[in-house]
Amino acid sequence: MASDHYQTLGVDRQATPDEIKRAYRRLARELHPDANPDDPAAESRFKEVARAYEVLSDPERRRRYDVLGTDEDQGPGFGPGFGGLGDIFDAFFGGGVDFGGGRSRPAGPPRGSDLESTVELELGDTITGTQAPVTVRTAVACVDCGASGAAPGTYPSPCPDCGGTGQVRRVRQSILGQMVSAGPCPRCNTLGSIIDTPCPSCRGEGRRVEDKTYTVDIPAGIDDGQTLRLAGRGAIGPRGGQPGDLYVHVRVLRDDRFERHGNDLVHELHISPFQAALGTEFDLETFDGPQHVTVDRGTQHGDLLRLRGMGVPQVGTKRRGDLVVVVVVVTPTELTDEEEDLLRQLASLRGEIVSEPQEGFFSRLRSAFK
Repeated sequence: MASDHYQTLGVDRQATPDEIKRAYRRLARELHPDANPDDPAAESRFKEVARAYEVLSDPERRRRYDVLGTDEDQGPGFGPGFGGLGDIFDAFFGGGVDFGGGRSRPAGPPRGSDLESTVELELGDTITGTQAPVTVRTAVACVDCGASGAAPGTYPSPCPDCGGTGQVRRVRQSILGQMVSAGPCPRCNTLGSIIDTPCPSCRGEGRRVEDKTYTVDIPAGIDDGQTLRLAGRGAIGPRGGQPGDLYVHVRVLRDDRFERHGNDLVHELHISPFQAALGTEFDLETFDGPQHVTVDRGTQHGDLLRLRGMGVPQVGTKRRGDLVVVVVVVTPTELTDEEEDLLRQLASLRGEIVSEPQEGFFSRLRSAFK
């Protein structure tokens, strides 16, 4: 038995188109084969998610699925999710009912599918902005037939069953009176035209599958997990249908020196207690070049040093966050005898109580035999 498309996407049957799209994008990112190269189950699940979204993102196919419980082209019947008045008319009359407002879907080639890809960036790329190549396997127009689907020298002809509208209409009598129902033309599959001699290169599809590389402009300030939409860069529809969109998900690689918090960059500066007490100076290598930083005398663990305007830009503006240096005072653990003596003298001068020196193993052994 086929899986329930709503359960596949993790949404309820009253989900809005935006909720369905968000659920699909989230699952597609998690299950994409590129992100799970060693998990065949993820690829299978990815295909199920894509199939569910293909059906539920199309209003007509979703209505039919809600009524019939299947996305196959079957006759009218009752299925799970039997809905409102429009669904009842669809179930009884096999298509949309024309009350003068026109529920009919337009004829012509359908729009192509949306595509998704992922681009990996260094943290520095998000500060300056960059360009990145993205390669996708997509449907492109067949050059041999000019995307028409007809063999060279021939042309598509209007469908005789629907007159080129892509839909067939029927007048039927019902308890409500005379009703006009409209449904997809089974002969041309809503395309409005038929092809007597298909193009041998694309078999009448008007498109072929190949790898295509786009150069994506990455704006400064973009963050990990955000998505860029490239309108019209998705798969082309059959027989010259409009292309879908390409969604590029951004993944920012971990940086060893800086962490991003909003538009601020954070760097941990490890110094000794002596440097914290007496002060120090150092050069910090940043994305804007080396910056001279001064640590004042008496700096405490956790104090912040802020370099204004040296963080990440806000997308679309020239405003930048700050570079925040967090002071981490590191206590030395390995001391020589001379260093320990000096520290004990310092503690004595300051009137501070410290632990007694730790007695070594051989010293304790000699003491036991005295």
